[in-house]
Amino acid sequence: MQKPDGLPAEIDLSRPSAARVYDYFLGGAHNFEIDRQLAEQIASMTPNLAGTMRAGREFLRRAVRVLLHAGVDQFLDIGSGIPTVGNVHEVAQSVNPKARIIYVDIDPVAVAHSRELLAGNDLTGVIQADLRDPGHILAEARALNLLDFDRPLGILLAGVVHFVPDDSRPGDVLATLRAAAAPGSHLVISHSTFEDQPREMLDAQRLSARTDTEITLRSRAEITGFFGDWTLLEPGLVHMPLWRPDAASDVDDKPEQFGAFGGVARYGRSAG
Repeated sequence: MQKPDGLPAEIDLSRPSAARVYDYFLGGAHNFEIDRQLAEQIASMTPNLAGTMRAGREFLRRAVRVLLHAGVDQFLDIGSGIPTVGNVHEVAQSVNPKARIIYVDIDPVAVAHSRELLAGNDLTGVIQADLRDPGHILAEARALNLLDFDRPLGILLAGVVHFVPDDSRPGDVLATLRAAAAPGSHLVISHSTFEDQPREMLDAQRLSARTDTEITLRSRAEITGFFGDWTLLEPGLVHMPLWRPDAASDVDDKPEQFGAFGGVARYGRSAG
């Protein structure tokens, strides 16, 4: 496959990328034929998967708005993927033009496109790093001098912790990130689950083994543990459409169909 101009030489276009498959499902333009082929194979098994991706993005947007209302004006978005319409900086800066955001992703394509798309936005930064090395993420974030870790921070982990296998100790990873945050900070997590899922959804999610990052499905109890002793905001850890929907009509009679839980927790007693 011929590599498009402008892409880093180390990018391997012989394998699909999880970030690019995700971009495809969200309607983005930063994906390649090999990504689209895998996406279409997955979609043929689970026709509502594009809706699942959109549900995850809508959950993240609602969570960011809640954090802004709580006074949080700086965000560390880990596993951000390729910025598409309605990403965190667009949501946050439409409410607070001074909001600051650092995007973190392991995929060099996601990082390259992020830097290109965010050029000229001095209140955003981009880091290429692996969630499994939270110390490196924190050091790089501090080096950018965009975020003040002595003030409340929004740590966003939307659809990324399930890419960390159990042998990489995701609980320790999350503990390191929580320990770096000041009181009043919030942690946002959405995570794929095997609970309440039909067989075809589980089979489709196992196709992730063909990308560089395989998905580990976890239970509600396991995901809840990632919040540590932080206080979960109402309604707790729930199927994504049930987390503070904008309108009751946004939730159908099968919110579990999207295969993931979402929740938000606050460091310290919750104010709402």
